[in-house]
Amino acid sequence: MEAAALVTLLIPTWSSVMVLFSYLGYLALAGSLLPGKIVPGAVLSDGTRLHYRCNGLLSLLLLMALLGFGVSMKLVSPTVVADKGLELLSVTFIFSLLVSFMLYITGCKSRDQSSSFKPHVTGNMLDDWWLGVQLNPHFMGIDLKFFFVRAGMMGWLFINLSLFAKIYQAGNANLSVILYQLFCALYIIDYFFYEEFMTSTWDIIAERLGFMLVFGDLVFIPFTFTIQGWWLLKHKVELSNIAALASCLVFITGYLVFRGANKQKHIFKKNPKAQIWGRPPKVIGGKLLASGYWGVARHCNYLGDLLLALSFSLPCGASSVIPYFYPTYLLILLIWRERRDEARCSQKYKEVWAEYCKLVPWRILPFVY
Repeated sequence: MEAAALVTLLIPTWSSVMVLFSYLGYLALAGSLLPGKIVPGAVLSDGTRLHYRCNGLLSLLLLMALLGFGVSMKLVSPTVVADKGLELLSVTFIFSLLVSFMLYITGCKSRDQSSSFKPHVTGNMLDDWWLGVQLNPHFMGIDLKFFFVRAGMMGWLFINLSLFAKIYQAGNANLSVILYQLFCALYIIDYFFYEEFMTSTWDIIAERLGFMLVFGDLVFIPFTFTIQGWWLLKHKVELSNIAALASCLVFITGYLVFRGANKQKHIFKKNPKAQIWGRPPKVIGGKLLASGYWGVARHCNYLGDLLLALSFSLPCGASSVIPYFYPTYLLILLIWRERRDEARCSQKYKEVWAEYCKLVPWRILPFVY
């Protein structure tokens, strides 16, 4: 009976379809019309570069204001996303499948030879569909890769807010719930405050857009990164003051490392002579930054990301491993990605990379790994 009920809840309804398309439609309009800083992307292999309108924070704040008005006027329920969680999961998954197939078909038919739109077809349909055919496909002037990342990150926040409204209505908004919500909200808002940093990440500059990224952005990020929120909806956790303080310390440390490392790398790419921690940067071979956090570990930003992920789970206590899915998944993902990064950098920079590895022997966690 429980399995049958679960299957029923997964069946999309027209109302869940409307919620998804209203959300995506708003983001498309807001991203195109609202003012924002125009940030040049990385130089591509053919010498061209895309430009990104970084107005994600303004889009987020405007949507929150519109939803707040709608809730106050009783036009929309604050728990609508939490109430339709499984329906929205299934309809978003179906949408991701359809989009990825359309990307594959249109990409294979493309005759454009620019770096952004040139089709990379291996002949293995599954690989091409999974990894993508084009680097930067567009639809009606919208850069889909940048758009989907934004949709996933905002979706994470709005699912959490809807869960919080449901928990609050039930009278269970205790310290553990507040800490979890606060940590995630600060992380997501900070992401959009520094949205221009996203334009220089590996996903944006190098990964083609296929099912892997579409599913990851639209489904995996918002619906699995909120597992802790769904857990707290069903399980009341009472945190001790020491546990709450420890959670805060992990979050603050993770944020300082994550944001500090990414900011240093972004500044270095814009101005290789800018000071790091009050000193001129140490650069290996004129290419690789070996100062600041990047002189401590070669992928120190991953350490910050892992600590942040752990801080999102700590408010859930230690009674179950389920709320720790996100940091566990992220640990596996980042080690795999770090290995890919190492292989790519070794091939690209050769002896310069070997010199950097000798100077900075630790990969992620100093003195451990």
